[in-house]
Amino acid sequence: MEKPYPLADVNVAGRIKVSFFTPRPIPGKEKVEDQTMVKKFTALSLAILMVVVLAACGSGGTKENTGNVVSGAKADGAAPAPSTPSKKIVIKYWYAFGDKIEEAKQHMVKEFNESQDKIEVIAEHQGNYEDLHAKVQAAFAAGDAPAVSDLEIASTGVFARSGMLEELTSYAERDKEQLQLDDFNPGLMGNAYVDEKLFGLPFMRSTPILYKNVTMLKDAGLDPAGPKSWDELEQYSKVLKEKGKIGMALPADIWFYEGLVAQSGGQMLSEDGKSAAFNTAAGVAPVEFWKKLSDAGLIKITVGDGAGANADKEWANQAVAFKFGSTAGVTGSLEIAKGNGFELETAFMPANVSYGVPTGGCQLVMTSKSSQEEKEAAWEFIKWMTSKENTIYQHKHVGYLPTRMSAVESEELKAHFIEFPQFKVAVDQLEFARPRPMESAYPEVAKIIKDSIEKAILDPKTSPQDTLNQAAEKANKLLGK
Repeated sequence: MEKPYPLADVNVAGRIKVSFFTPRPIPGKEKVEDQTMVKKFTALSLAILMVVVLAACGSGGTKENTGNVVSGAKADGAAPAPSTPSKKIVIKYWYAFGDKIEEAKQHMVKEFNESQDKIEVIAEHQGNYEDLHAKVQAAFAAGDAPAVSDLEIASTGVFARSGMLEELTSYAERDKEQLQLDDFNPGLMGNAYVDEKLFGLPFMRSTPILYKNVTMLKDAGLDPAGPKSWDELEQYSKVLKEKGKIGMALPADIWFYEGLVAQSGGQMLSEDGKSAAFNTAAGVAPVEFWKKLSDAGLIKITVGDGAGANADKEWANQAVAFKFGSTAGVTGSLEIAKGNGFELETAFMPANVSYGVPTGGCQLVMTSKSSQEEKEAAWEFIKWMTSKENTIYQHKHVGYLPTRMSAVESEELKAHFIEFPQFKVAVDQLEFARPRPMESAYPEVAKIIKDSIEKAILDPKTSPQDTLNQAAEKANKLLGK
C-alpha cells in the first residue's frame, strides 16, 4: 500500500478608480494654458487605463473568488512555480480537538505567522474529527472551504476520491530537497496515499498504547513490567479483582478493536477492500475475549456518547489499573498521575498471536477549490507545520508521534526519551503498525462494527460470531457499491 511519492500573474482590482486633478482657474493667459494641460493629462490617463484593462483581458488568466487574475497550472501537470503576491495572502486552517492539542496547534500557527510577512493563517477550532469533517464538506459545497485542514487518516480516501483534496504529488516532487519526504516514518505513510497518489502529510499521528497504574500493580503484588499478552491481562485482572479493583475500563472502540484483530493475525477487510474480513476467527476472537472478561467482572466496557471519557475517568480515579489510549494523551495522563499520587508507565498493547496496532490521528491536507495563490500559501504552511522542529515541539507538548525520523534521532528527543520513557513506547510500537482501511464506505462500516461489538458483549443471548456475521452482511452491501 505504501508507495514512494512517486504567477507572472497580473493583479487587477475589481474596480479601477482614476482621479483627475483640476487646477483652480486663473484669469488671463495662464487659464488657457492650464486648461490645455488638463486635456493632455486626461487623455494620457485614459490611455494608461486602456493599456491596463487590455493587458488583463489578454492575460489568459482565470478570475478567482479573490478578485485577482491568476495564471493557470502548467500543462504538464507539474505544480506551478510559486507566485510573488503583492499583498499578504490570508488562508484558513481548520483543526480538531482542544486542550493541549489546541494549545500546540495555535502556538505553531502563531510562530508561522510571525516567521514571515507574506502569508497569514487564521486557525479555527471545529470540534472533534467527525464535527470537523462534516463542516469541511459543507463549506466545500458552499465554496468556502478552508485552504488547509486536519483530516483523520481513515477518511482520506473518501475526501480524495470525491475531489475535495488537492493532490500533493507534484508539490512534493518540486520541493523534494526541502520537504525530504523520505524522512517521514514509513509506518505512518500508508494512509498518506490514495490510489498511489499523495494527498496528505503526516501531522499529529498516533497509535493506541497501554497505560498502567504501576502503584496499583505493586500494591497488588504484580510485576509492573506486565501484562504483555492477553492471557497475562486476564491473570492480572483476576488478582486485582481480589483486591477490590477492576483490571481495565475501555469503550468498544473500533480503533482498539482493529489493534486486537491485527494481533490475532486478521484483517478488517479483504485485500481488495470490497468485502468484510472481520467476521473471520481473527475478528471474532477479540470480541469473545472482551465478553469473557466483562462477564467475569474483570474489565468494564463503557458505552454511549461519553464511553471513552468515562473509561478515562475510571482510570484517573484509580478504580482500574489499565486503559487503552492514544499517544496524544501521554502528557495529560502524566499530569493526572502526578496529581493523584500514582506512578504511570506505558507499554505496547498486550499481544495475542503477535503484537499489532493500527495507526491513527490526522494528516494535513489541502482543499482543491482554492486559488493557486492560496494553494501555494497552503503548501508553505503544510511544509512548515510538518517540519522536524515542529514535529519535536508537538511531540513533547502533547505526546503525538514524532513523524520524522530526523526528529526521533535528534539529541533533543533522545534526551527527552531518557527523562520520560513513557513517550518512546509508541515510537517503538510502530514496528508492528499497519494503516487503517481507507475505502469510501469504511467510516459507515466502522459504526456498524462498533454497534455489533457492544451488542455482543452486553446482550447475554447474542454470540460474537452471529453478531459479526450480521455486521458483515451490512458492510458488504456498502463496500460493494
